[in-house]
Amino acid sequence: MKLHIFFVWPVLPALAAFVLLFIALLCFSGCYTLKQGFILLGYLSKAVPLKKLTADFEERRFAERVEDIRRFSKEELGLKQNKNYTTYVSIDRDYLAAVVSAARPDAFIPYDWHFPLVGAVPYKGFFNTEDARAEAEKLKKKGLDVWIRGVDAFSTLGWFKDPLYSYMKNYPTYHLADLLIHEQLHATVYLAGQSQFNEELAEFVGGEGARLYMEKTFGNGSPEYRAMLDDKADSAAFVAFIRGLTAELEALYRGALPREEKLREKERVIARAQEWFAAEYEQRFRGENYRFFSSMTINNAYLELYRLYYSGEDYLATLYERSGKDLRRLIAAAASIKRVGKNGDPRTALETALFGAEADAAGSR
Repeated sequence: MKLHIFFVWPVLPALAAFVLLFIALLCFSGCYTLKQGFILLGYLSKAVPLKKLTADFEERRFAERVEDIRRFSKEELGLKQNKNYTTYVSIDRDYLAAVVSAARPDAFIPYDWHFPLVGAVPYKGFFNTEDARAEAEKLKKKGLDVWIRGVDAFSTLGWFKDPLYSYMKNYPTYHLADLLIHEQLHATVYLAGQSQFNEELAEFVGGEGARLYMEKTFGNGSPEYRAMLDDKADSAAFVAFIRGLTAELEALYRGALPREEKLREKERVIARAQEWFAAEYEQRFRGENYRFFSSMTINNAYLELYRLYYSGEDYLATLYERSGKDLRRLIAAAASIKRVGKNGDPRTALETALFGAEADAAGSR
């Protein structure tokens, strides 16, 4: 996803469910759901079959690559195949929607929106940027930290036929594969009310699935594969940096300082982190994708997004290793989980689905 003035850029993955405004539309008729639903239905009405992209070489190559990734995700990974990403919509911008997130300014506690069937989700999406700004202003008046980001795709979890968009033609193969596998994972596995688990699983499967696709398609000695590794290394370095910053802020928030002093110290901590980041950038990063951080305004809503997508516990990587690095098996186990209950732990449910009695015995010790 290309950098936008008020948005978050490629390091954050595509939005998972876009609050499923369509399902909400079926359940009640509010101004929000009606407006967003009609805008998207307008986009969908312009969709053309991917196989009709024959106007020039670039379009044909894009269509062939998408079909190859979809075939890989089905045959190699076992992801559900539906009519998603078999149609194409041309739009005049390089992002799909603006999404609002919010959090308390003195704690990493996200603000949740509640929707029928979907449950609580920590974001709300808008196709009109001005609507997103208006929502953000309402939240700021409540004293919350707020962030608006652009997303380049979302999944309607099978309720609609999710299309490709014209800006995706310019994506590197790895990013396109990551995007499509990420979103098809959401169409295959989705636990209502478990936003963090859903996002972490899709992020892990998207990234590793795309790596496997690149390895099979280009070979692990190819320039394309090496460029992907550089990109992944920079992403890992940035996420590690953000984890360190959030850990320092968490310690501050748990401390005994008065709230106003915590907020002042928070600004000092962030400023120091940005200065260090700028000074160390050349030594720690291979590309230019993350240089923006030292000059942007950072708040808890921005940092909470990384806590949502990257918990820092690496439990999925551990389960993947234990499974023999069998990504298809991991996905099938996750898809077998029907529900975990309001207070259930989807991580435990996934481990049990993967390893059965072995996991139950380990948990009882």
